[in-house]
Amino acid sequence: MAAEGMGQQWVLVEMVQAFYEAPTYHLILEGILILWIIRLLFSKTYKLQERSDLTPKEKEELIEEWQPEPLVPPVSKDHPALNYNVVSGPPTHKIIVNGKQCINFASFNFLGLLDNERVKNAAQASLEKYGVGSCGPRGFYGTFDVHLELEDRLAKFMKTEEAIIYSYGFATIASAIPAYSKRGDIVFVDESVCFAIQKGLQASRSNIKFFKHNDMADLEHLLKEQEIEDQKNPRKARVTRRFIVVEGLFVNTGDICPLPELVKLKYKYKVRIFLEESLSFGVLGEHGRGVTEHFGINMDDIDLISANMENALASIGGFCCGRSFVVDHQRLSGQGYCFSASLPPLLAAAAIEGLNIMEENPGIFEVLQQKCKQIHKALQGIPGLRVVGQSLSPALHLQLEESTGIREGDMRLLKEIVDYCMNRGIALTQARYLEKEEKFLPPPSIRVVVTVEQTEEELDKAASLIREAAEFVLN
Repeated sequence: MAAEGMGQQWVLVEMVQAFYEAPTYHLILEGILILWIIRLLFSKTYKLQERSDLTPKEKEELIEEWQPEPLVPPVSKDHPALNYNVVSGPPTHKIIVNGKQCINFASFNFLGLLDNERVKNAAQASLEKYGVGSCGPRGFYGTFDVHLELEDRLAKFMKTEEAIIYSYGFATIASAIPAYSKRGDIVFVDESVCFAIQKGLQASRSNIKFFKHNDMADLEHLLKEQEIEDQKNPRKARVTRRFIVVEGLFVNTGDICPLPELVKLKYKYKVRIFLEESLSFGVLGEHGRGVTEHFGINMDDIDLISANMENALASIGGFCCGRSFVVDHQRLSGQGYCFSASLPPLLAAAAIEGLNIMEENPGIFEVLQQKCKQIHKALQGIPGLRVVGQSLSPALHLQLEESTGIREGDMRLLKEIVDYCMNRGIALTQARYLEKEEKFLPPPSIRVVVTVEQTEEELDKAASLIREAAEFVLN
């Protein structure tokens, strides 16, 4: 016991000796920590609010005065989105708008399949066999044999290993992008891409880098900058995926992407290419396969192709195609595929018949391209308007040469031109955008859409009437 007591005294002596020998800053730091701990132990973790002495009457008055913030911002009743042009009957070559028959230069019915008898008969037969809708996603009794047939036909038509179909065109690319590109990945995007691509990028939460429209020098500059950043942190670079996302034929500009240059940059900087071909599918190329066929690019050079079936095929929905292991991933991760009711079988049957017609009549694409060139040439030199878009685009834009300086003023002038033409039998439309949502808002424009059904005389009449309208409104 005595020895134990002596040991305790010795330990105490050593502690006191260590205290005196410790550096001053060490003692100050320990003292501050001890005081902070004591403060935390004895201080209150919350402060009671003082009781209100308001009378019941005063409380009622305050409640009556309170006004909640509006759920949405106020919108004028004159907003174009709230004032519809009502169509009676099918929006085919001749369209009845607001009770007036016009030649249709507004609908994306490029190949004239919307009112084709073969397509309607195929849809009718499917309607009688399967009913109207599917009432379930593809993974929950929503997969019909006609869906598998359409996917097989699309893959063969596009000369890829596999295809996957979606029930909504907008959701196709908007679901495909976040299925592959995740947080931390890098996506290089043309600043003129459509809104569906923009929503897909937003959902991916990736690092987005925009390059100037169709400017390959600007894109390569961004790729070089990223290459330098990757060299600084090679571990991070090894797990970061990089993508280039463009449209084959840009719906907002009517321009064809420089795909050969993009493929060169892909292999030089080791990135993947996603190609959105909603406007170019069924339009460009000898057989309507899109911009890849137009430039003679090997399909294996493109990692993923997407397009909707709502333009040239005159149906509903969209598809993606590419290598099997790439496409199959969407069956597990594509939100629009996994959680939306599948494409109604009658629309799948209509799309299959549309593909049949495209394969049986390859000359139809040359006819469309010639008419695109004709209207592009005829619209040149209109006083006050300039043509935006390349000569092979079936959707051209007419913009004011000189803006009023106010977007609403520009839109009002263009609407007067549209109304002038509408009253004289030519149906045009203004391009519409969600102005507060667009990353790079395009200038106001009139969209002129070409189809194979329009005759040479009707094309000349439309161009002449637009010229007459511009001279009347702008001068």
